[in-house]
Order: sequence, then C-alpha cells, then structure tokens
Amino acid sequence: MIGRRQLLHGTVATAVLAAARPAAAAQVTDQARAAMARAAAAFLAALEPDQRRTAVFPFAQDERKNWHYVPRSRSGVAFKQMSAAGRAAAHELIKVSLSGVGYAKAVNVMRLEEVLRQLETFGGLVRDPEKYYASIFGAPDGAAPWGWRLEGHHLSLNFTLAPGRAVSVTPAFFGANPAEVPSGPQRGLRALADEQDLAFALARGVDPSLRARLVIAAESPGDIVSGPGRADSLKTPAGVALGELGAEPRALALRLVETYARNMRSDVADEELRRLRDAGAENLRFAWAGPIDPRQPHYYRLHGPTLLIEYDNSQNRANHIHSVWHDPRNDFGVDPLRAHYDNAHERVRNT
Repeated sequence: MIGRRQLLHGTVATAVLAAARPAAAAQVTDQARAAMARAAAAFLAALEPDQRRTAVFPFAQDERKNWHYVPRSRSGVAFKQMSAAGRAAAHELIKVSLSGVGYAKAVNVMRLEEVLRQLETFGGLVRDPEKYYASIFGAPDGAAPWGWRLEGHHLSLNFTLAPGRAVSVTPAFFGANPAEVPSGPQRGLRALADEQDLAFALARGVDPSLRARLVIAAESPGDIVSGPGRADSLKTPAGVALGELGAEPRALALRLVETYARNMRSDVADEELRRLRDAGAENLRFAWAGPIDPRQPHYYRLHGPTLLIEYDNSQNRANHIHSVWHDPRNDFGVDPLRAHYDNAHERVRNT
C-alpha cells in the first residue's frame, strides 16, 4: 500500500512534471544516442564471432518488430550463451539505456524465472533466468538508424535510434509472475509494486461522481489489449480525463506515468514527459476494468496522444502482472525514422 510519505511525495508530481525543461533537443538526443552506441559497440566486441553474427540483424528486417513477452523461441544471443565478458557488456548496455530503477526492475523480472522454477510443479516450460536475448539491428556507428532489443519472458525493451532524432523506447513491456513472491528466499519481492500501488491509490481517489466513466468494464480483459500485432487496437482513449480530477489524484496520475517513463535513462524520460506536457497532460485519460480490489483481477490504462500505458493483473489469482508502454505514434521509432528519411531525400533533391 501507499504510505503517507509516498502520498505526500505524489502531490508534488504535477510540479515536477511542469518544471521539466528540455535541454537543447540535439544535446539530449546526442547524449543518449552516443551512450547507447558506445555500449552496443562494446557489447558486440565482447562476443565471439559466431555470437556476433547471431546477435546482429539488418535494421530494415522484420525481426526488429517481432516482439513478445511469452516464453517462446527467440532470435538474438542469449545471456547463457555469452562469456562473462559478453554478459557484463550486455548488462552495461541495459544500464546505459535504463535508469537505475528500470535496470533493477529488468533484473528482478529475470530473477523471477528462478522463483517460477521453484514454485511450478508441472512439466513443459523450463524457467531460466539466463534465457534472455540481446539483439542489435543495424550498425551502432551513428551514421544511420539502428536499434537494439532486450527480450525474454515478461520483458521486451525496444530502442530505436536515428541520427538527430529523439530516441524511441517503445514498446516497453515489463511483467511479473508472481507479482508478489509468496515464499522462498525472495519472499515478498514485488518487481512492479509502484505500478500497482499508485494505480489503486489513484482509482480510490477519483471522485465517486466520476466512477461510472472511470470503470469501463466490470471485469478485466484478462491481458493487455495492445499486445504484439495489436498496437492499433485501442484508437480512442476511454475513462476520465486528468483535467477532471482533483489536485491529489491528478498528481498521483502523473506520478504513475512517471513510474513508467522513468524506467528509461533520465534524459530520455525527461523528453517523453515534455512531450506529454506539450500535448496537454490534462487530456490524458485514466480507465479501469474489474473491481478496485488488489485481490481480484483488475486492469487499467492511461491513454493520450503521446502514450498508451496498459496494466493487467488477472492471472494466477491476481498475482501475475503484464504492463506495457507504447507511444501510439512512435513505436519502433516510426516518426523519427520518417523524419530522418524525409530529410535525407530532401538533401538529395537539393544536391
């Protein structure tokens, strides 16, 4: 549950968001792109030649958009296949791309595979905390668009980098099963605690007169709606606009958005929050499905022009979280890539 100190902290979230000031766009994007490019190049250099061939794909190949969060076979090079140096370089790439909080969440998601291995008594799936894969798309030399992905069960982080453009960091999926570890050495671990606790504090803080529009369904849908191949399935925001909320629930809503954005490195998160502010944070809508009870299957989403956040906790008696952050107009860097290629074509025409 959210403590008094956390709630008081949440009341200043609006001020924090409003006070965010973009540095010169070129400087922000240059810092993020350069740091990730250096780490990606070091990662590739740490791999054996055959592993490097396995890890690298052409940027334009469809594999770049082949994301998922279920246990399945994957392309790229797995952590368990890497040498100690390769594994360390992969972790450095993750650290450079995420914030400290985001990196800790990613590591905890991986650790939950070991927990599942201990909890599950049925056959079939083999849980493995090292069965997570890193893939590089294109060449991280800054001359052309490139990207990278970290993916495995309950984790899919997708980064697209184009020269002179903001870094795209969606879709970004984090899941947790169990959402709260019930027993064993990791008992009590909650990899995605804020994503749940802040949302319940927000839902309970919405004025009762708005409850009919807040709750869009009596039951949760059972999973996120905008999963792989379904990014366009939610066209119209539903629920209650943040501009209709009181000061405290509005601050909680913005703090909840920050929880997702600040999984990423700080300069990238600042840029995402600036875009939200410029588009009008008051127009962001918050919707709920299912009982407002953490013991029952439940779902929520935050939806506006620059973001679509979905969270579902329905499986395993509401102890199994799926969450995803999309940019509805910019998953896999669609907008920066279009601008990059348009500018390149314009330069060609003018020569």
